[in-house]
Amino acid sequence: MATKENIFLVGLMGAGKTTVGRALAKKLNKRFIDSDHEIESRTGASIPVIFEIEGEEGFRRREAEVIRDLTAQQGVILATGGGAVLRPENRAFLKERGTVIYLRAAVNQILQRTSRDKNRPLLQTADPRKRLEDLTREREPLYREVADLIVETGRPNIAALVQSILDQLAERDANASSSMSTPQNTQANSHTVTLQVDLGERSYPIVIGPGRLTDSGWCKHVAGERVAVVTNTTVGPLYLETVRKTLEAAGKRVTSVVLPDGEEEKNWNSLMLIYDALLREQCDRKTTLIALGGGVIGDMTGFAAATYMRGVPFIQIPTTLLAQVDSSVGGKTGINHPLGKNMIGAFYQPQAVVADIDTMNTLPARELSAGLAEVIKHGAIADTRFFDWIEANMAGLLARDAQAITHAVRRSCEIKADVVRQDEREGGLRAILNFGHTFAHAIESGLGYGEWLHGEAVGCGMVMAADLSQRLGYIDAAAKARLTAVVRAAGLPVTAPDLGAARWLELMQVDKKNEGGKIKFILLKPLGSPIITTVPQESLLATIAACVAGAS
Repeated sequence: MATKENIFLVGLMGAGKTTVGRALAKKLNKRFIDSDHEIESRTGASIPVIFEIEGEEGFRRREAEVIRDLTAQQGVILATGGGAVLRPENRAFLKERGTVIYLRAAVNQILQRTSRDKNRPLLQTADPRKRLEDLTREREPLYREVADLIVETGRPNIAALVQSILDQLAERDANASSSMSTPQNTQANSHTVTLQVDLGERSYPIVIGPGRLTDSGWCKHVAGERVAVVTNTTVGPLYLETVRKTLEAAGKRVTSVVLPDGEEEKNWNSLMLIYDALLREQCDRKTTLIALGGGVIGDMTGFAAATYMRGVPFIQIPTTLLAQVDSSVGGKTGINHPLGKNMIGAFYQPQAVVADIDTMNTLPARELSAGLAEVIKHGAIADTRFFDWIEANMAGLLARDAQAITHAVRRSCEIKADVVRQDEREGGLRAILNFGHTFAHAIESGLGYGEWLHGEAVGCGMVMAADLSQRLGYIDAAAKARLTAVVRAAGLPVTAPDLGAARWLELMQVDKKNEGGKIKFILLKPLGSPIITTVPQESLLATIAACVAGAS
């Protein structure tokens, strides 16, 4: 569907609707209207006074009248109040009469923006954080119901944010035009979602949907003429030629580098093969590297891009579920060392991430299950409603239902992008994304890279972390059982390999989160709320013994 003449902004208070709306209106030469300001103008009273005299229900009636009237106008950009979506008639008017953009912001960011604002009656409570969390849980599904676009507002770089919205609107219009001229693409285009990782000058889009590899729209992120596509012996025969044709149709010169497949190949020798090819083909600083494959290819290509000629641009095209929901987003790059996983690398952000969910159709069942581990992780650490959804939709995910896969990838990317935006280089908060990974990395190193898939190790690691969380009194037995059950339902192992207690401890000492020789764990306190902590060794040994024995 093409962008309609009107644009309506929805989202929680403090998400930036008024600021973004004014800037958008200026760019698009449209009239900007704020529904709350319109209500105050009509009544001659401030929002807090209306709440005090008429209560929230009285305010909502007035708001509904304003929404009805303003959405009927033409050529407007309307910033709605945070609760405008609560009434069904409002949602119907917004959906029918304009393009709806959901501006999404994290609770921490909203609190920072509204801490001194006394004109927010719903936040005048003893615990505004809890109030915002409750409002988010209540309204998030409604925002998503009406939204044509979902945009993470993140850091207040308004110019970059507005340009990102304009780009996404233009892409929607282009997709709509393509759909009209090519009917067979209608379904693919209708499921495409674009998110934004907001990192200031290093911001980039994540494009999610079917048919992305053959859509040349993403080629605009290739700055120069030269492109080097890095893939492996498994993915190359499936998708290299498709990507090459798309790039060449966009006027690019393409070099390809095909590496051996497998986690055990994520090493210095494979990295050298990339450098060798780039130097042999005389690739310069304007060459864009493209990572076409799973997490191993993405990590190595990103590291090569970060270091070749001290940095060249690169694009992630993840072809596994694990890479689409996790490793392609956030800028972590690197290779393994025999003494530790991902111990050599760099933080280096891509120009774009292009996630074509059609690649799930060629993904082996074991790889699909491995990717579901990271999907479960995101729900467990950040969004219990998403965790509920995963439990209810596991059959659809395993059956590769396009709608289910798209939602899983989108929500996982939203969660990870939000964390990365707040802590790009893992100074603190970002470590929560390693829930289950301290155990998982020990399993991978202890068994030998490639014996278990990374996602299999993460699945088992999350079960072990849940066991440890329960032993410390952070979660109850029911929460541990839920997490174990959903990991098992995904086809992932829930019993740990017997490496020996001393070997377990030795392997976990080599972890990037550790400080001063103390092992740090990400645990649940409770489900949906992670904590980074050290633990008593006797509790850790008890968890290892229980999980190795299969008592989980």
